[in-house]
Amino acid sequence: MVSQSILLFGYGSHGRFIASGLHEDGFKIKIVESNPDYYEQAREDGYIDVEYADVTSDSILQALNPQHFDQLVCVMEDEHLNVFLTLSLRSLFKECYILSISDSMHTTKKLKMAGADKVIDLYEVSANKIYNILRRPVATKILEGIVMERDGVVFREIPVPERSFLEDVMTDDLDLAPYGILLIGMIDEELGHTFVFITAGINHRVDAGDTLVCIGPKDKLDEFEAVLKKEKEL
Repeated sequence: MVSQSILLFGYGSHGRFIASGLHEDGFKIKIVESNPDYYEQAREDGYIDVEYADVTSDSILQALNPQHFDQLVCVMEDEHLNVFLTLSLRSLFKECYILSISDSMHTTKKLKMAGADKVIDLYEVSANKIYNILRRPVATKILEGIVMERDGVVFREIPVPERSFLEDVMTDDLDLAPYGILLIGMIDEELGHTFVFITAGINHRVDAGDTLVCIGPKDKLDEFEAVLKKEKEL
C-alpha cells in the first residue's frame, strides 16, 4: 500500500487522536498548530515534522506547500478558526482535497460552504453510534472490540482501478468472503464522493474511481488489493 501524505492542521482533542491513528496506519503526516500548548504537546508526543504557524496568514499557508500533500485535514480546536482555515485553503489551493471535522450540524454547513470536500460530522457519527448500540448491541460490541484491540485487523480504503474485474459489478453480487475480508461500505463518486454503508440496502454499481471500505487482516487486504489491480478478462 502506497503511504499517503497528510497535512494535519490542529493538534487539539480531535487532532491528537487523528494523528495517532494516522501514524499507526503508516501515513506520512506533517502537523501545523497555532496554539503554543498544542504545538508543545505534539513535540512531546514524539512527532518531528511539527510546525508552529499562524494559519490566518496566506503567505504562511503558501509556504507550507499544501499542494504537495495527498490530503489536507482541518481539525483546529477553535471552530471559527477551522472554518476560516478551510475557506483560505480552498481559495489558495483549488485542487487540494480538504477534509474537515465538525461537532455540530451548523458548523458542518459552514465548512461545506467554505469549500471542504468532505466533512466528518461528529454529532452525526455519535448519533449513529447511539442508534447502533440500541438496535445492534452485540454487533456493535464485537466491531468495537475488533477495532480497539487492533490485533492485525484494520479498516482500509481501496480505490477501484480502471479495467478492474469489479467494474460494473453490483454491490448485491459482491462477495469478498473468499478473500477473507468484509466490505463495510463504499465511497461512490457517482453520488458525489458520498460514503454509503453496504447495509443501507441500496444496490450500487461499482465503477472505476469508487473506493471500497473494507475490514480484515492486513495481509488479506494486501492480497485483495493486488488482485483488484489485475485487469478483467474480456
